[in-house]
Amino acid sequence: MLEGGISYHDFSGHKGTINPGDVQWLTAGRGVVHAEMPAAGQGVQRGINIWINLSAADKMVEPRYQDLASHDIPAAAADAAGGVSVKVIAGECLGARSPLRPRTPALCLDVALRPGARLRQPVPRGWSACAYVIHGEAAFGTASGEGNGASTATARTLVVFGGDGDGVELRGDAAGQGARVMLVAARSHGEAVARDGPFVMNTREEVDQAREDYRHRRNGFEMADGWTSDHASAAEKHS
Repeated sequence: MLEGGISYHDFSGHKGTINPGDVQWLTAGRGVVHAEMPAAGQGVQRGINIWINLSAADKMVEPRYQDLASHDIPAAAADAAGGVSVKVIAGECLGARSPLRPRTPALCLDVALRPGARLRQPVPRGWSACAYVIHGEAAFGTASGEGNGASTATARTLVVFGGDGDGVELRGDAAGQGARVMLVAARSHGEAVARDGPFVMNTREEVDQAREDYRHRRNGFEMADGWTSDHASAAEKHS
């Protein structure tokens, strides 16, 4: 969560509020029916929502939440001057490791770069990787190329890396204000993806089956029968 707050509630009773700097990592698995609403009195809401696919073998696991408050996210710095500071949401960076355990092996870093500062981050060969520039301007390249052939991106730009290297490099714009970047990578499954609305499976037939399971409240959706979120109840009282 970048700014403001989001309150959430699901059909198993899991609920709470994500505030600025907090992270919620949800493994949807068999499926979760939930509601999310702007937290009361929080003003503007800004956040980043990332989807990392589950393998076919993990599509039907039990749902699981992993919540991290901002002060519990491990932090690391590349130098004493603080030219590079990193919040390790998932995976490992600069010797700091996140307590989150994603079902699909993944890396998720919130990186702050001062002007000209540089981070070289190992990424396992064959993983998919991308970076989103939250603000500022940064250059991106492979970790082995000393920045050669690096591309530059400004705020609200997504950079997608090729999967043929073993790392990436991020560098804050030397002439500007530096940058804040979300770096994400995960192991590729090499499987087909079929999706429709909230349902994501490997084949169209599996998507159709998931939709039928939801409609008939079975195979993981039993608790959805008759469930109403706290948010809906509160909205009705104020309508």
